[in-house]
Amino acid sequence: MDEMTAEHRDKLISDLRTVISDAEEVLRVTADTAGENATQLRERMTRRLHQAKDRMGELQSAAVAHARAAGHAADDYVHDHPWRVVGAACGIGLILGLLIGRR
Repeated sequence: MDEMTAEHRDKLISDLRTVISDAEEVLRVTADTAGENATQLRERMTRRLHQAKDRMGELQSAAVAHARAAGHAADDYVHDHPWRVVGAACGIGLILGLLIGRR
C-alpha cells in the first residue's frame, strides 16, 4: 500500500465513500422488508459498513501523515541545500521557457 500514489489513494477513498453511501441507501430502502434472511443481511451489511468506514478513516489518516512527512522532507532538503534548489528551479524554468518559446 506504500507504493500507492496520493492520486490512487484519493480515488480509492472517493470510491469507498460512494460504495458506503450506496450501501446505506440500500439499507434504508429495504428497511421495511421482512424476513429472517433480510434482517441478517442488513445486520451483516451494517457491520461491514462500519468496518469500511473505520478502514477508510485509517487510510485517510495514513495518507495525510505520508503527505506531511513528504512535505517536511522537502522543506528540510530546501533548507539544507538552498542553492541546489535554486539551480534546479532555474533549469526547469529555462527548459519550460524554451519549450513555450518554440510555439
